[in-house]
Amino acid sequence: MKVAIIGKGHVGKALGSGLERAGYEIRYGHRDLNEKPQMAAEWGEMAILAVPYHQLDNVVESIGSLLRGKIVIDATNLYGADGKPIAYSNTSGAEKLQRKLPESKVIKAFNTVFAQNQSTGHIGDEQLTGFVAGDDADAKKVVMGLMTALGYDPVDSGSLKSAKYLEEMGIHITNLAIVQGMGRSIGYRLIK
Repeated sequence: MKVAIIGKGHVGKALGSGLERAGYEIRYGHRDLNEKPQMAAEWGEMAILAVPYHQLDNVVESIGSLLRGKIVIDATNLYGADGKPIAYSNTSGAEKLQRKLPESKVIKAFNTVFAQNQSTGHIGDEQLTGFVAGDDADAKKVVMGLMTALGYDPVDSGSLKSAKYLEEMGIHITNLAIVQGMGRSIGYRLIK
């Protein structure tokens, strides 16, 4: 499967290296003149949005029409341009993104894992849980298969409405790592 990764920061690079290792075709889209987001979005069969949350409107404006009918993985957490968490509402950021991309299949995934662990779905020998939320059952299965290929234990977390819980988990683990001083070698694992 051809995966367009929009953004080439820590998250984009981590997911790209893991997906390439797992046999996926990858193309990045970012500010580089040779890797424009439009080129990657048009080429890809699915897209991962690995940009800061506060940049999503720019991404939608730039490539939204090229994402019609495609799976769009929202890997963002709700931080503003100032680096502070955005106040929660009853609507998740992923639900808002779905409204802006009504013809795409938005799936929330990867936002509860730090970039340094995203390419393998592990911290050392410990397998991380890959939480997935979305309204399209088939799209969720595809994303869960992608997560399995990377090394995660994927868990269907429900509809896109459940993405608000995953976004809160993303903020919380960042708080534990930075404010509480636990560092970024921590992660979530659901014991079943």
